[in-house]
Amino acid sequence: MLTILLCFSIKAQTSDVQIKVITEDEKEPLMGATVYFPEPEKGAVTGFDGIATFAEIPNGNQIIRISYLGFKTLEATIEVGSKDIFTFTLEAGGNELDEVVLQSTRSTRTVKKIPTRIEFIGTEELTEKAIMNPTNISMVLRESTGIQMQQTSLSSANTNIRIQGLDGRYTQLLRDGFPLYGGFSSGLSILQIPPLDLKQFEIIKGSSSTLYGGGAIAGLVNMVSKTPESAPSLDIMLTQTQALGSTANVFYSKRKEKFGISLYGSGHYQKAYDPEEDGFSNLPKTTSISFNPKLFYYPSEKTTVWFGLNGTYDDRIGGDITKIEEGENGIHQYTEKNISKRLSSQAVYRTQLDSISSFNVKNSVSFFDRNLTIPDFSFDGQQINSFTEINYQRATSKLDWIFGANLYTSNFDENDNAPLQRDQNDVTLGAFANSIYDLSENWILETGLRADYNTDFGFFPLPRVSLLYKNNSGFSSRIGGGLGYKIPDIFTEEAEFINFENVLVIDKETIKAEQSYGINLDFNYQTRLFETVGFSVNQLFYVTAINNGLLLNSTNNGFFEFKNAAEEILSKGAETNIKFTYNDFRWFLNYAFIDTRLNYLPGNPQKPLTARHNAGSVLMYESDKWRIGYETFYTGKQLLSNGTETTDFITMGLLAMRNFNFGSVFLNFENFTDRRQSRFSPLVLPPHENPEFPEIYAPTDGFIFSVGLIIKPFGNEDHD
Repeated sequence: MLTILLCFSIKAQTSDVQIKVITEDEKEPLMGATVYFPEPEKGAVTGFDGIATFAEIPNGNQIIRISYLGFKTLEATIEVGSKDIFTFTLEAGGNELDEVVLQSTRSTRTVKKIPTRIEFIGTEELTEKAIMNPTNISMVLRESTGIQMQQTSLSSANTNIRIQGLDGRYTQLLRDGFPLYGGFSSGLSILQIPPLDLKQFEIIKGSSSTLYGGGAIAGLVNMVSKTPESAPSLDIMLTQTQALGSTANVFYSKRKEKFGISLYGSGHYQKAYDPEEDGFSNLPKTTSISFNPKLFYYPSEKTTVWFGLNGTYDDRIGGDITKIEEGENGIHQYTEKNISKRLSSQAVYRTQLDSISSFNVKNSVSFFDRNLTIPDFSFDGQQINSFTEINYQRATSKLDWIFGANLYTSNFDENDNAPLQRDQNDVTLGAFANSIYDLSENWILETGLRADYNTDFGFFPLPRVSLLYKNNSGFSSRIGGGLGYKIPDIFTEEAEFINFENVLVIDKETIKAEQSYGINLDFNYQTRLFETVGFSVNQLFYVTAINNGLLLNSTNNGFFEFKNAAEEILSKGAETNIKFTYNDFRWFLNYAFIDTRLNYLPGNPQKPLTARHNAGSVLMYESDKWRIGYETFYTGKQLLSNGTETTDFITMGLLAMRNFNFGSVFLNFENFTDRRQSRFSPLVLPPHENPEFPEIYAPTDGFIFSVGLIIKPFGNEDHD
């Protein structure tokens, strides 16, 4: 009886609380505002009704902090237990988001209370990168510490992402939690994702397979889309470059009562560009169109349903400028032509069962069609992927947990007329559970376990654990690790480099799945210097090892076949990020040491096209009227596949944007010192009619100047 009375006494000391946030001018509910209790360090995001719900908040006076980009942060004290719902009004004019709630962790916790190390790129920085490159997300990713954008083709500009020195196939690209950009589409995916309708990026480095399945060995990138709010939003962005590239982006969103809509469209045209006038394009002639409509339905205060489509048509041809512009003539014969079409659907059902638990169902189907043509060879196929997941989440004051199950299918069908039939079908079933538990005020533990079964490659248990220590003096540290795996397919960087010509099918009887283990350790410190300068530093150390690495080897009869590596691929290194802030100035410094060794080769050499030393500096000035940025990036020496050492180089960029009542105008000077690979070594080797293309280790397009206009017909702050 005493135990029962004690339990009731403890329960009575906490209450469930709802915080409603509305705008000061329109008195409309504010969706997406972050609500945060410093004690007991609990955060949530408001829904379409402007309400954030909390469970088991200690009774009595509690400080609450409410923030939203474009509004002034509000801090107040409420008496928990005195009533069920508290309403607050936010005033427009702020530009800081004090506490960030991330989606990749599938938790409602703020970034400061999550043991998994996550890098966050918010709306303001995404806007800056969209100005620098409005056609795709490569600029967002390549300027993050430890991330390399590896171009695999001069003619098509195909690009893969490398995290911490590991190939692109080991990184999982997600959009709103959906795996839409893998397999056959991976080489073009980075080039076909415009950034304007994205509100944030979340990057996890190291194995993330427990929550998201196979493929996230090096890490994952989750791109989170903008969602409609009660106030309509319209953004029109027009950009022109001196390299004759023209881009138009339009995004519109609006929510009214039970329905919401967002519409996004993008068009891009690039003329074939040859800055060194060697007769071959450094940027391919490109025509690209993208669209992304979404419909949201809110049948009740607790339930949200949305359905979206992503569509892209991309036609790019690169190679001999004369053939591109005039047609085949004598020695002017070589081009690489890529025509691709992408259509994917996403559907989400989410309902709040009570104040602390929710149930979610989501599904996506993705279709990708690509035709790659070079002289005397064509690679043509279609890929259909599907992803379905159900999960249940529960969040209390000290414990968040989720468990669920999913089904992933992938079907690649090569053109029936192809001499080599390399069709591949994969079906993977998975179940997972993940929990985050407050051991004490200073220690938080995250544990997870996934069990995947692939019908061809068997069973994969994937445990994961992370531990966070934090104190009130601005110091925190995280350590975590886990296992990962990757189902083999033919779509590797090596196969892409040779246009998949004479590449044999994966032999599922002899080839094993790639498997990995990894660990991350980081230290964070944040303080103020001289009372006026903000200072923060993050130091990361990591190790990732891959067993049964998938290699592409030549055979005696001119073909290429896949084999498993006899020894592991070992990547280890360190990343340093430093930030200073003073009034309207921000200065970012970063350094990455990447040591990726191929232990299956004699002497355990460094992985080709992987610089051991990289560094960067970004200085930003931001006010209501102006945004000015100056960037400098250093890339160290690299090894080519033949053992040749490349030169190191420095690139610089300058951005200036002026805000007005109608929107903004901007100028961008990308790589204005004109560093490009052709200044160090040839990009094209003879013969002209059948050229050879060396590996790409530096920028190929050189200096790009762009001018643009952003029009915001409504929803803007005043600018004189």
